[in-house]
Amino acid sequence: MKSRVIRLGAAALFAVLVTFFFFGRGASGIGPGTPAPELKGGPWLNSEPLKLKDLRGKVVLIKMWTFG
Repeated sequence: MKSRVIRLGAAALFAVLVTFFFFGRGASGIGPGTPAPELKGGPWLNSEPLKLKDLRGKVVLIKMWTFG
């Protein structure tokens, strides 16, 4: 019984990984291994607009929200 659960779990994990590998990039073309796009939009509330080159090597938290 325990080995069946392990096999089913391994099969499910394999299916998820294969699906993500083949379809993970989606329509935007952004996915694992793709360089991050420049930050767009605004308004910037607490700083001047930032560039990715200025953030390299730093931990960055991006918080976005919408109303509605």
